[in-house]
Amino acid sequence: MSLPRIVVVGGGAGGLELVTRLGRKLGKRKRAEIVLVDRNPTHIWKPLLHEVATGVLDSGLDEVSYQGHSKAHGYQFQRGTLSDLDREAQTLALAPILDDDGSVVLPSRNLHYDYLVLALGSVSNDFGTPGVADHCHFLDSPKQAEAFRHDMLNTFLRYSDPERRVHPKLAVGIVGAGATGVELAAELYDASKMLHSYGFTNMDSGQLDVHLIEAAPSILPALPDRITQAVHRELEKLGVNIHVETRVTQADTEGFITADGTRIETDLSVWAAGIKAPPFLSELGLATERNHQIKVNAELQSLDDPRIFAFGDCASCLQSDGKPVPPRAQAAHQQASRLYRNLLATLEDKPLKPFVFRDRGSLISLAHFDAVGSLMRGASARSLFLEGRIAKLFYASLYRMHQFAIHGAIKTGMTIVVDGINRFLKPKMKLH
Repeated sequence: MSLPRIVVVGGGAGGLELVTRLGRKLGKRKRAEIVLVDRNPTHIWKPLLHEVATGVLDSGLDEVSYQGHSKAHGYQFQRGTLSDLDREAQTLALAPILDDDGSVVLPSRNLHYDYLVLALGSVSNDFGTPGVADHCHFLDSPKQAEAFRHDMLNTFLRYSDPERRVHPKLAVGIVGAGATGVELAAELYDASKMLHSYGFTNMDSGQLDVHLIEAAPSILPALPDRITQAVHRELEKLGVNIHVETRVTQADTEGFITADGTRIETDLSVWAAGIKAPPFLSELGLATERNHQIKVNAELQSLDDPRIFAFGDCASCLQSDGKPVPPRAQAAHQQASRLYRNLLATLEDKPLKPFVFRDRGSLISLAHFDAVGSLMRGASARSLFLEGRIAKLFYASLYRMHQFAIHGAIKTGMTIVVDGINRFLKPKMKLH
């Protein structure tokens, strides 16, 4: 009798945590075959991409090789991109892998599953705004973050020559004042100071002009007022130009045009407003929302097929109050834990339990300058407001918790030691 095969598509934070736990529990004990599929060969925690984009984090040091990780944790890894799904045959099709020249490295292939988990995350939603796709950077993947970093370094170099400057100050426009936009804005000021200290440019942070543009009445619109107001004040201290209730209607080579006809000129443009699930999910024959999220029940099963599960940003899961689970890292982490238990129950022919989201609070990092946020206190949902060093410590612990989930205690402890040593041995930012 063949082992049941559980295929997880998407090696983001939730997907990697799920296959790690399934591999340890089922794969190593030969109770099931666990397979992870991802288009990339390595994993990096998505909330860190704004640090990769500014060079504060070297992705080469923090990325995790799926192939190496799979061997250590009892699952298999197959590199590929989901292109089609045959629910009747219980197979998924993987598109061919091409090299940089367009030559086929691996041909298209089919993969059988007994249970399929879709954990494909989300991408930025430009809402069809003209010019955005052609003229803006996105931060949905390490590759995009690296592309922004190279462009940023070249722009700083260009501005070191006064005759090549387009504006009095180097101008960066960020559309979307959610966590990514806010944290990127702060990191840019930190990066400019470090570039100046290393002699990479003769510009300092006073010659940087960051525009943070948000259509809502306030930045971080999904978070409590006390957090948004505190972050707003800190960003203004850094010098960020905050534009709220400002809707961008067009992007071009010179920057952005807003709904009232105002032009915001930029040297670098970033789009971080809104998210949607990958559009091809609406082509798989499963019920989806307008933003392509797969509709799932409380047990995280697709409404159309009990053998297909989805979670994280690519899934639309309604809570008991009728509101969808928010697209946040902590939600994906909690769903991965519930789905792990539900998959075990499925294999043992036991009833599944519904997912219940518990808000643990929110933390926003403002580079090394500060951090602001709140932690939820028990079932009463009272929040504990944090800022400064203690908030920074709690923010850093979020990444360590992710590392603990995918590596275990010993390797995470060793990683912390190595990270501490690297602070003395390596530059504080990636300069090449």
